[in-house]
Amino acid sequence: MHLIDWFIVAAYLIWVVYDGLKRTKASSAIEGYFLANRSLPWWAVGLTVMATQMSAITLVGTTGQGYADGMRFVQFYFGLPVAMIILSLTLVPFFYRAKVYTAYEYLERRFDVRTRTLASLLFLMSRGLQAGVIIAAPAVILSIVLGFNLTLTIIAIGLPTTLYTMFGGVQAVTWADVKQMVVIVAGLVAVVVALVLGLPEDVGLGEALHIAGATGRLTTIDFQFDLNETYTFWSGLIGGLFLMLGYFGCDQSQVQRYLTAESVKAGRRSLLMSAFVKIPLQALILLTGVLVFTFYLFQAPPMLFNPVHEAEMQASSRAAEWTALDTEFQNVLDVRRTAVRDAVTARRTGNPAATRVAQAAFVEHQQNLTTIRGRAVSLVKEVTDDDSYNDVNYVFPTFVTTELPIGLVGLIVAAIFAAAMSSIAAELNSLSTATVIDMYRRHIRTDASDQHYLRVSKIVTGFWGLFASIVAVYAANLGSLIEVVNRFGSFFYGSLLGVFILAVGTRRATSPGAVWGLVGGMVTVTYVAVTSSISFLWLNVVGATAVVVVGMAISTLFPAHERPVA
Repeated sequence: MHLIDWFIVAAYLIWVVYDGLKRTKASSAIEGYFLANRSLPWWAVGLTVMATQMSAITLVGTTGQGYADGMRFVQFYFGLPVAMIILSLTLVPFFYRAKVYTAYEYLERRFDVRTRTLASLLFLMSRGLQAGVIIAAPAVILSIVLGFNLTLTIIAIGLPTTLYTMFGGVQAVTWADVKQMVVIVAGLVAVVVALVLGLPEDVGLGEALHIAGATGRLTTIDFQFDLNETYTFWSGLIGGLFLMLGYFGCDQSQVQRYLTAESVKAGRRSLLMSAFVKIPLQALILLTGVLVFTFYLFQAPPMLFNPVHEAEMQASSRAAEWTALDTEFQNVLDVRRTAVRDAVTARRTGNPAATRVAQAAFVEHQQNLTTIRGRAVSLVKEVTDDDSYNDVNYVFPTFVTTELPIGLVGLIVAAIFAAAMSSIAAELNSLSTATVIDMYRRHIRTDASDQHYLRVSKIVTGFWGLFASIVAVYAANLGSLIEVVNRFGSFFYGSLLGVFILAVGTRRATSPGAVWGLVGGMVTVTYVAVTSSISFLWLNVVGATAVVVVGMAISTLFPAHERPVA
């Protein structure tokens, strides 16, 4: 990167850290540290709700997803508006009026301490793993930009972020998220403008998108009902609904966001803001990936977007095979470039038959390129013994660092840095809250002072930061990072959602039913995931259904243990 880019990155990070530390004065007590004294305005809470979910993974993983697969991923969020409306009418007033620190405190009031502890443990397991992926995403970019070892880059991100979170509290996290959203949206708009301007002068945006559409990358809605297919209308609407209900309603990292709101009305507004802004924003991010694909229709893309692996291959014993593969790639690339021009020319003539023929030829050459890339990835896996390698994570960072002008590179890297830091801070803060409130204060030290719990909270934050950094080392090459996060979550969210359905939805559910329902849900999800090829989105439906069925069955057998509804 140019010195100007480094200056932009450094200036932004210094500003975020300085402003965050200024706000620690309101975090000298446990309620201020974890919940900002329940005083934040709805619009700030709404932005932090979106920012906590839209981390650096969104910029790295989702743009790569858009480049490789197109707009289909937006269907993943079709259940979000419905989920937000349901939560606004149910759990938001429940949690806020109960004056709880964590969502799982309510489960003890409704059932017993076993249910609360088990649910909190499931959250800690899932969110601790996901925090590692959130660190891994920006580490991918920085390892490429700086040429550093990936593990050292992860440590360089995780350590300062953990220290910042230990002192910042939720007040600092929230206002950092507000800045993050502004910078991310500004950066995305700037990249889209640069991509459009980067097209050849004789090729319009509509023509370029039409060619991309021939490969299916502009296909947004797929109405087929296939449990093995992840991105369809039905998996997004039904499976996505259960995932979003579980994430925003039962995951402490999100519940803690709207518990900081100044009123029930403010909490509801914050969720509804996310409901109607998230899908257009996600579509913009995916479209950015599609535009990167159109950019490389006219500019020469690398065979692999990870330059580190390319260098390793050229120095390996199979360098000759790699060189031959690269030569084949370049030859097909030249043919595809001609096919792209023919498709543009045919469309301008207004002859539908000629357009279809030209587009079919382009699609064929594009598939040949994809096949060669697949062979290159397989060769990398064989030489490096890295079976989990996936090139999609490197598409956007490589484009940013090699194609964007000076200044804009710094802005995008700053946006990724900011997204990573604020999201990681939010995750670590919620992990600390659940650990201290649900575990330490409930089971170990029940009568200590606020200052004692505050000190313990900072120590626990440090532990989770270290744990997440270790997970990040293994998460960077698990495939599309945005999918990795949701795969992790789908093992837990459905079961957590199920126990809250038992708690809020029926008076007949009992404590044994809740506990054994949770256990039954996790066992069922694990069995289905291991023995079938069902998409991870449907695991949320499976988990929630299993918990409710098992929970109600056990509650019917043991009605004497029933407790009054909290």
